[in-house]
Amino acid sequence: MTRLLFFVFLAVYIYTLISIISVLLLENRNPARSLSWVLVLLFVPVLGMFFYVLFGQDLRKKKIISKKSIRRVTDRPVASFDISKLDAGLMSDNQLNLIKMLYKNSDAAGYAYNKIEILPTGERTFDAVFNAIRNAKEHIHIEFFIFDDDKISNQLREILIQKAKEGVRVRMIYDYWGSFDLSKKYLKSLRDAGVYVCSFLPFRFRFQFSSSRINYRNHRKLVIVDGKIGFTGGLNVADRYIYGNTLGKWRDTFVSFEGAAVHGLQLLFLVDWYFVERKLITDEKYFPTPEVFDTNMVQIVSSGPDSDWEAIMQGIASAIMSATRYIYIQSPYFMPNEVIASCIQMASLSGVEVRLMIPFRSDSRLSDASTFSFLGQALEAGVRVFHYKNGFLHSKAIVIDDSISIVGSCNLDERSFVHNFEANAFIYETKTALKLKDLFVNDMENCVEFTLEAWVNRKRRQKLKESFARLFSPLM
Repeated sequence: MTRLLFFVFLAVYIYTLISIISVLLLENRNPARSLSWVLVLLFVPVLGMFFYVLFGQDLRKKKIISKKSIRRVTDRPVASFDISKLDAGLMSDNQLNLIKMLYKNSDAAGYAYNKIEILPTGERTFDAVFNAIRNAKEHIHIEFFIFDDDKISNQLREILIQKAKEGVRVRMIYDYWGSFDLSKKYLKSLRDAGVYVCSFLPFRFRFQFSSSRINYRNHRKLVIVDGKIGFTGGLNVADRYIYGNTLGKWRDTFVSFEGAAVHGLQLLFLVDWYFVERKLITDEKYFPTPEVFDTNMVQIVSSGPDSDWEAIMQGIASAIMSATRYIYIQSPYFMPNEVIASCIQMASLSGVEVRLMIPFRSDSRLSDASTFSFLGQALEAGVRVFHYKNGFLHSKAIVIDDSISIVGSCNLDERSFVHNFEANAFIYETKTALKLKDLFVNDMENCVEFTLEAWVNRKRRQKLKESFARLFSPLM
């Protein structure tokens, strides 16, 4: 009887395995991602199948947030610029092409005449964000992947509670898994004070096995106050950006906007709010007439499982290929897909100065090992690679030719390109580009350069570990 049950179980398992692999093939996914899942299913049989059910299903075609829902939220007058009427005299051809592509692949409107400030440290970021929130008169919209239950997060909680008691409408979105350690007491104190708090894609065990959404996380970082000032970038709400942790102090980049670009951040938050709360917010008070500041253009670009295109990835690739002089890239995780890797290599081979800055050690050993495997071809193409050693580099910033700046939540890896809900600001302004360029050069003082010779002379055991980790890079 035991033997019969074993063969029945084996037959069911093989049938299920073949069915899953067939679905993978029929979905015509990226071959690297499909192959990675096949390897996981074959070499880690039962556990691999469990992981696939939870993390491997592709819901992009099912549209977690439908286009109809997005149109209902965003069909309102905002201070965007008519892309079709852009003056070629104000923008270079490279900027114009990128702006038009991002408008077509993600409906990213252009917002002109903004005040832009780069915030390169945790201290400056939280000071600016907290000051804006304290001065709020009408509403506060805040959305982060991680709210840690620590000193800085509790300071924020107290401010939000105070503003809610003053009659300011406060809405907060946190990612269920990113902020998994957030205590019920923390959340209850906010709700009791009148703060509207929602989690993004909470895990419900009874539904997960038929349509797992656990792999799709909201990685965006947004703050909008009174529709007049907005923030986005790479930081989460956590002490490590000010006080550090075992990796040291975390170096990250945030950006603040005043002017029309705040409308773009507001629209994105309201789409996410509609998804988590199923409530439309249509009042025009959330889109006050913006002030006019400097001559520049900003696009707030979002991407995720709800979008038809991998918009941010395409934007980064297009920006890299537009470069004629230099490309400076900061990213905490460097596991690019073939498109981004090829663009970086071709830019360098064509004579563009390409510098890549990554952390000496990140918060994931598996990611570190995988990252090293991607550095070889970049180094061979002439890319200069720098390891940041003064803490953990968590900044996600790119600056190109003193004209294009990209700052946001998107890492250079498959998870950010495909699975996460991300937000990046594409900024077309020389002043901002020069600030980011100077920051990069200053950060180089805390770096050691990693050479092609050092990469070639790695120990064989290290090379094998890195190559094995690379197999799982599309799944990280």
